[in-house]
Amino acid sequence: MTWETAGKQYRHHLKLERSLSDNTIQAYLHDVNLLAQYCHIKKLGSTPASLTTAQLRGFLKYLNELGMSAYSQARILSGIKGFYKYLLSEEWIDRDPTELLEGPRIGRKLPDVLTYPEIEKLLNAIDLSTPEGMRNRAMLEVLYGSGLRVSELVNLQISHVYFDIGFLRVIGKGNKERLVPVGRDAQKYLKLYLDEVRGRYPHKPPQKGHESYAFLNRNGRKITRVMVFTIIKNLAASVGLKKQISPHTFRHSFATHLIEGGADLRAVQEMLGHQSITTTEIYTHLDRDYLRQVITEFHPRK
Repeated sequence: MTWETAGKQYRHHLKLERSLSDNTIQAYLHDVNLLAQYCHIKKLGSTPASLTTAQLRGFLKYLNELGMSAYSQARILSGIKGFYKYLLSEEWIDRDPTELLEGPRIGRKLPDVLTYPEIEKLLNAIDLSTPEGMRNRAMLEVLYGSGLRVSELVNLQISHVYFDIGFLRVIGKGNKERLVPVGRDAQKYLKLYLDEVRGRYPHKPPQKGHESYAFLNRNGRKITRVMVFTIIKNLAASVGLKKQISPHTFRHSFATHLIEGGADLRAVQEMLGHQSITTTEIYTHLDRDYLRQVITEFHPRK
């Protein structure tokens, strides 16, 4: 019984026997599809019956490393448990590997992932009438639109911004380079900032040694990690957002919103530059057209 066969049978069960809506069915199947993708990436076999509880724990760890919130992980686990209960009831498996599987603990602390309305609220609160506002809007659009680490943002070079193909060249951990697609809104505000604001009065022109960096402070120097943290903290306070957020929150939200929207795990993994999740050999090469398509189809800000 392959993943494809099991998925088709499960769809019929959900529709005909449980009479669920199409949206609910898609949500259940999406959870199963995520697990199937993980098994393909990790080369764990081609059938759901072969998975062990330990391997399923690895799947939850994988989702956590991608930055998904505990709430999202718990919801996906619930879908997976439902799938295996169905397989057990149909006697396609003789034991349920999810029976002893515990989900992430969900306490009172809110997860460090923003909803899309919260993202919009933060972005729309930025005062675009000031040079700092235009820069901050461009920075946050890029953080959320491309899933960059704060270190990758502050070190972004102007020469690494390719508006013609809609990509950024990012220098990640271990000095490894990757190409990351940038969404339409992020491109719009980044171009406005670079063309009309960066280095112009009342800010000082780029200082020696800082000319190549995209994001500058008012003194013409590369913006610092601490400054980006401060900007985000102040912005959150200005809109009354109670969540404890940081630049990494935008990266987590980027990954979570793409995955929950239906994006392929391998594509999100490659865009995040998560070399530590799995070995280099098992990466499937994804061309630029496909990565751009993932952003266009599944990212809330396209």
